[in-house]
Amino acid sequence: MTKYYLAIDIGASSGRHIIGYLDDNNELVTEELYRFKNGVDKVDNHLTWDVKRLFNEVKKGIKICLDKYKNIASMSIDTWGVDYILLDENDKEIEPIYAYRDDRTEEVIDKVHSIIPFSTLYKITGCQFQRFTTIYQLYKDKIDGKLDKAKTYLMLPEYLLYKLTGKKVHEYTDQSTTGLMDASTLDFSDEIISKLGFDKSLFTKCEKPGYEIGDFKEEIQKEVGGNIKCLLCATHDTGSAVEGIPFKDNSPYISSGTWSLLGIKVDKAITDNKALDANYSNEYGPDYIRFQKNIMGLWIIQNLAKEFNLDFITMVKEAKRSDYKELYDVNDKCFLSSLNMKDEIIAWFKNHNITPPKSNRDIINATYRSLAYSYKVAFDELEQITGKIYNNLYIVGGGAKNEYLNNLTEEFTKKKVIALPIEATAIGNLKIQMRGKGK
Repeated sequence: MTKYYLAIDIGASSGRHIIGYLDDNNELVTEELYRFKNGVDKVDNHLTWDVKRLFNEVKKGIKICLDKYKNIASMSIDTWGVDYILLDENDKEIEPIYAYRDDRTEEVIDKVHSIIPFSTLYKITGCQFQRFTTIYQLYKDKIDGKLDKAKTYLMLPEYLLYKLTGKKVHEYTDQSTTGLMDASTLDFSDEIISKLGFDKSLFTKCEKPGYEIGDFKEEIQKEVGGNIKCLLCATHDTGSAVEGIPFKDNSPYISSGTWSLLGIKVDKAITDNKALDANYSNEYGPDYIRFQKNIMGLWIIQNLAKEFNLDFITMVKEAKRSDYKELYDVNDKCFLSSLNMKDEIIAWFKNHNITPPKSNRDIINATYRSLAYSYKVAFDELEQITGKIYNNLYIVGGGAKNEYLNNLTEEFTKKKVIALPIEATAIGNLKIQMRGKGK
């Protein structure tokens, strides 16, 4: 009997329910059965997630999958990293659930670094500096008194799996995005948690991908029309995406979506001064470290598409009609949470005394070119840090479908781009389940 597996892959702009199974040739077949939109909400001038709506979408998709396939062997959920949910003593969500793009951490970053210098944090965790990393979000919650009410801390995919099963489990690939993990022990850092005054009881043992959580709760089974055993995949979506890449060699990769993650698989964390200065991160895979760097990615393009009311195919056509060649820093913090990208981009050029783009197509072209150039910079840094020269660059995710961006990336990096327009994250999620206890 064919065994079916369900991967629920949720990104910052959309989520999808994908069924996977092995055909007669032992090849993985995937089928998308449900897709839903996702995005941040602005509440009281803060960016937040509506996790109740997200969970309802998760359940709706599961019901659709169970209506078509009754014998689903297992399922798992992956999402973006960094964001989390706090529960009180009654297991009620302590709201609001802030989104990482919210700027609330600005006032506490220096305070955290006065307690533990970032150079020390980096030596312990190997996590690159990002203003929105969990460590700063949690410290802001402590300052605001929100953390005092918390009896449970769960990353977003851990929370969704808990809502399905009633079991609270930490998964270590997602927790490795938090700035709270010790890269030498692959567990929470007692030093960081103690020095920042966090409640140690919130940070229980981390389990690895493949760990079996358990069945749906009875009320969930009744609601969705059946039961599926829940496992842990690499619940950080980039962790699953890298598992889904059919590497022919140990070349660098870009997981290209709202964020672009450029990196390579290594045996142990790299936390020397070169890595620190280049702001590279060490995040965990099932049995390796992903030495990688967060780059702004398609977030700017996604927002421009909304502003200009254009689809992505038309965006590329417009970019190709532009002769504008100037570049801008797509990683500038001014672009992190802005929802008015056109004005923000023009202001950046003016502030840097560079002739700004005159038309929408020039803005689009400048963005694609600047993104490709940022890949070149990160790739050069990677070669300098590792002391190796790489000839190929794998690109997966939504951005892999963009031939124009791929060609620009090849032009700037001088590397052979191997674009694989596949659902790499869902594939990695499924592969981990198939070799885990749900098999």
